[in-house]
Amino acid sequence: MNELEKKTGYLENVPVRKVRQFLFDAGYDDRVIVLENSARSARDAAKSLDTELGSIVKSLTFMIGENMVMVLVAGDHHCLIENIPAALNMKGEVSRPDAERVKTVTGFSIGGVAPVGSITALPMVIDHSLKRFDTVFAAAGHPHCIFPVSVAELKRLTGGIVSYNISKPTEG
Repeated sequence: MNELEKKTGYLENVPVRKVRQFLFDAGYDDRVIVLENSARSARDAAKSLDTELGSIVKSLTFMIGENMVMVLVAGDHHCLIENIPAALNMKGEVSRPDAERVKTVTGFSIGGVAPVGSITALPMVIDHSLKRFDTVFAAAGHPHCIFPVSVAELKRLTGGIVSYNISKPTEG
């Protein structure tokens, strides 16, 4: 398979098509970027894009009681899990859903969970520290696909709440 076939294959992947369609319906040009190397982790994505780790958006899913939520955190920050319920004005025990539940609820596999185009609209909180960057990069439905977006656009596209208390810089 040559590079063009590989790139086209990723773009035609069903979850990636959902993200592309969501962005198109929201008035954006096709901005999904296919990376040569996997962006399964924030560090991998930053390396592939030759950008700062903090500009990579980690899409993290959690359960608060029986409700799945999404937290968008800068790649160089650690999510403060104990602060999620207050940030979303929810109550309940916070836990991590398993990979099957994430895929069932969002339509995305872990490693490519996009903040847009999910099967189910999820309550969302956005890490304020992402505002350090004019452009951040979020997963687009597959570990090889991302899309550039500003934090203001991300907030508009997701309806997410920006929080100052959802993360802290990763040590080391």
